[in-house]
Amino acid sequence: VQLQASGGGLVQAGGSLRLSCAASGRTFNSYAMSWFRQAPGEEREFVAVISASGVITRYADFVKDRFTISRDNAKNTVDLQMNSLKPEDTAVYYCAAGRRMVFTTEYDYWGQGTLVTVSS
Repeated sequence: VQLQASGGGLVQAGGSLRLSCAASGRTFNSYAMSWFRQAPGEEREFVAVISASGVITRYADFVKDRFTISRDNAKNTVDLQMNSLKPEDTAVYYCAAGRRMVFTTEYDYWGQGTLVTVSS
């Protein structure tokens, strides 16, 4: 599985962005998909995950009620809608694919990352 993340950019605090991750391969719908982020000097941290079927979602506490993860198995895409952005959301965002829904970085495949910068 190859993953390509896009949609990052510069946005003011309180604004919104929608990240998208496009996956290659015919087995996309068998993978849980997750978003992580990594700020400069920080470790990569879990943001959100969605099950292979799209029925189950989980979020990090710091993004609950602001971010929404979704997927389209017909298009092999997973999106992250980010609302009410804060300067502390500034990071490189990565999508990842794995056989299990986990909150750690134990995923099989990673995208290249897309930079989100939130100005105050």
